Amino acid sequence: MDTSNPAAFVNGELLRMFVGRRVRTVIQVLRTDGGGVVGKSCDDQQIVVTGQLPAPLTTFVEIIGIADGAQSIRADIGTNFGDNFDLLNYNQLCKLANGEYKHLFI
Repeated sequence: MDTSNPAAFVNGELLRMFVGRRVRTVIQVLRTDGGGVVGKSCDDQQIVVTGQLPAPLTTFVEIIGIADGAQSIRADIGTNFGDNFDLLNYNQLCKLANGEYKHLFI
């Protein structure tokens, strides 16, 4: 496992703190939009994703890439997570990974 450039776990709210840095998140795909995907983050915020995405898309997709802005990610890796995923639990993971237990995450 390459730990030289770890991706921070983010939700929609935390994304704005990592602009220009490598991030990872899971979105619920809402629609495709001219070469990109519009999705809902685990905390109900809209995120636009461009770049490398799997085809065809499932309902939930993990995105690893560079945060382009407060609501956008340029994906390097997109992984289908199927049609059943608990976004509330993922939101809690994001909060833990950027809060009190940050030291446990790379």
